[in-house]
Amino acid sequence: MTGLGTIPADWDVHTLDEVSVKIQDGTHFSPTLGGNEYRYITSRNIGYGRLRLDSVEMISESEHRKIYRRCDTRFGDLLLTKDGANTGNAAINSFTDEISLLSSVAFVRADHRRATERYLLQYLLSGPGRRQIEDAMAGNAITRLTLAKIKALRVPMPRVEQQQRIAAALGDADDLIAGFERMLAKKRAVKQGMLQQLLSGHTRLPGFSEPWSHGTFEELAFPAAERSMPTDVSATTPLVDLEQIEGGSGRLLATSQAADAVSLKAVFRPGDVLFGKLRAYLRKYWYANVAGLCTTEIWVLRATPAAHGRFIRYVVETEHFIDVASGAYGTHMPRSDWGTVRLLPVAIPPKDEQIAIASVLQDADRDIEVLHRRLEKAVSIKRGMMEGLLSGRTHLPVSEIAE
Repeated sequence: MTGLGTIPADWDVHTLDEVSVKIQDGTHFSPTLGGNEYRYITSRNIGYGRLRLDSVEMISESEHRKIYRRCDTRFGDLLLTKDGANTGNAAINSFTDEISLLSSVAFVRADHRRATERYLLQYLLSGPGRRQIEDAMAGNAITRLTLAKIKALRVPMPRVEQQQRIAAALGDADDLIAGFERMLAKKRAVKQGMLQQLLSGHTRLPGFSEPWSHGTFEELAFPAAERSMPTDVSATTPLVDLEQIEGGSGRLLATSQAADAVSLKAVFRPGDVLFGKLRAYLRKYWYANVAGLCTTEIWVLRATPAAHGRFIRYVVETEHFIDVASGAYGTHMPRSDWGTVRLLPVAIPPKDEQIAIASVLQDADRDIEVLHRRLEKAVSIKRGMMEGLLSGRTHLPVSEIAE
C-alpha cells in the first residue's frame, strides 16, 4: 500500500519533482498582445488531454523573449492548468516552435531516465490523479494549484519502457475518442446546414411543391397554461426539469417522479415541445412523447392546428429562434418574453410537408445519437483501461512490453 492504493511490487511512487528536470509556470505579468511571431498559451487553450487551438493569442518577439528566458517550454512538455475554471486540465505541447505561457499554465519536463510526459499526462487525467489535484486545491479561496503543490503530486510508476507502452495504449484510445468527436462535429454541422435549408424553404423535399405561407411563430405554437399539483397526478408521472435536458441536442437524460415534488408544475402532453426560457438554458429543448409535469421555468409549447410538434421542435433549435428568445427581461433570472418570441417571422409549410421535414431531421438526429453512443462507449472503455493500466492491475500482453 502506498496511500495511492495497491500497486505491483516492482513499481515505485515518486513526486513529479523527483521525476522531472524542470517544472515552471508562465509569466505573472500579462504581455502586450499583438504581432504574429509567437503563440501565447493560456488556461483556455488547455483542454482535457488536448490543446484547444481555436482561439490562440499571438505576441511579438520582444514580449516572447521576456517570458521565454524563464519559461522555456519545448515540444513534448506536459502542460498543466494551475488556476482558473480549467485547473487540472493537461495536454502535451505539440508545437515544434517556441511558445509563451501565462502563469495559469505550468509545464513539466520529465527526466526521461525515470518518466515520460505522456504517461504522466494519463495519470494526471485519471481518477486518482484528478482527486490528488482536487485535494491539493482544498481550502483555497480561489481555484488554484501552486508550483509547490504540482511538484508534490505523487505518481505510481513502472519502468520507463512499460510507461511508454501504457501511454501508447491509452493514446490509441484517445485517438479513437477524438475520431468519434470529429465525426460527431461533422454530422452536427451537416445537420445544421439541413436545418437552415429545409426550414427556410430554400431546399424542398421531393414530392412537395405547394407554396409556403409566411407568418409569425404564434401561428405555429403557443405556451400551454395547464398547471397541476404533483399530488393530483399518478405517482409514476414523469417530472422534467432543465438540468435533465441536454443542451443543444434535444436529448432527455433523465426524469424524476412527480410524486417527489410539492410545488405547482406545468403540464405537458405528447406532441408538446419543452423549451428552457431562462437565458442560460435557451439551447435546452425536448419533444415530448409522453405526458408529464415540468417546472414552470420551461415553456410547454403546444402546436396550433396549422403545425406539428416535431416541426416546432426543429424551429426552436435554429439560431434565428435562439437569437430572438435571448431577448430577456428582469435582472435576477432573465427569461424569454413570449411577447417577443411570438412575433418571430417564420416560413410555414403545409402540415404534411412539416412532418416530412421533421422526419428527415429526425433521421439525422438518429445518426448523431448512434455516434454519440459509440463515443460514450469509447470513453467508458478508456476509463476502464486507465483504472487497470495505471494501477498495475491490468498488464499489457508480454509481446507488447518485451524489448
